[in-house]
Amino acid sequence: MQNNKPLFARHEEMRLMAAKYAVLDRGTQISGLSPRMSRSKPALPVALIALLALAGCATTTSTDMITVDRAQGSQENIASLSSVINSSPQDPEGYNVRGTAYGRAGEFSRALEDFNRAIQLNPQFYQAYANRALVYRNMGKPVEAANDYNRSLQINPNYDVAYIGRGNIYRQAGRTNEAFNDFNKAIQLETTDGRAWHNRGLIYQLRGQHAQAIEDFSKAISLSPNSPEPYNGRGISYVALNDDDNAFADFNHAIELNDKLAESWANQALVYERRGDKGRAYKSYSHAMRLDPNYKPAQDGASRTRASS
Repeated sequence: MQNNKPLFARHEEMRLMAAKYAVLDRGTQISGLSPRMSRSKPALPVALIALLALAGCATTTSTDMITVDRAQGSQENIASLSSVINSSPQDPEGYNVRGTAYGRAGEFSRALEDFNRAIQLNPQFYQAYANRALVYRNMGKPVEAANDYNRSLQINPNYDVAYIGRGNIYRQAGRTNEAFNDFNKAIQLETTDGRAWHNRGLIYQLRGQHAQAIEDFSKAISLSPNSPEPYNGRGISYVALNDDDNAFADFNHAIELNDKLAESWANQALVYERRGDKGRAYKSYSHAMRLDPNYKPAQDGASRTRASS
């Protein structure tokens, strides 16, 4: 496919694309619900709180992984980026931008090739290391991803994206103290990525520090109001503090944002169950199981409430 644009126009196009796509691992933008007073409820068993917290902590949230956008891997888009690379084959930025487009399109092997070339041309290209790390994570290679995040941070110790990415690897591996330190560092660097607060909130939650968790989830919501995950996280901590009204509002809003998450429906069911409405609880638990038959909180909840259906 021939590109007849003048060379300067193609370079300007690359500059604009670089500004938009140069960082593959970018959190979504996030304004939160104001707290509401609630009536006191019987305490939730500690074991169930722990199970729900662990389920949330083990969940790979939508902002943890690459959101596939096939349009960015279209023939026209890639051809335009390739034409700029062909005109400046020694410019690592071109490969980084095209690699990002391939990554967002789900073309991970091609993305790796471009990030490898970008790093070969500029071994200090810390954004390319972090971009390659995220591709490795999506390919199920956490060790390679962690190595790339480490290298990115060696080059630029103030790169918040790499702290958040590495923290997620630690968190999913159960290395919560190291994960906490990485999320904390990103927050100290004044990141605007809500995942730092959301994931630190999950760790506070596991530690039973629910007031701190609620603060972090609320901050995440203020940065990403369209993400259901921090609403679910905050709701679980509200439940732990016997604040069912706020919890129910958060779970329902999470469902409004994305009704395909089993976690949200199981959390809603939990509040129904605590209110004694086991019929509705069973329906919500069952819906959660249809969305994810292996989601244990939904399985256990359905077993507890089945007789009332």
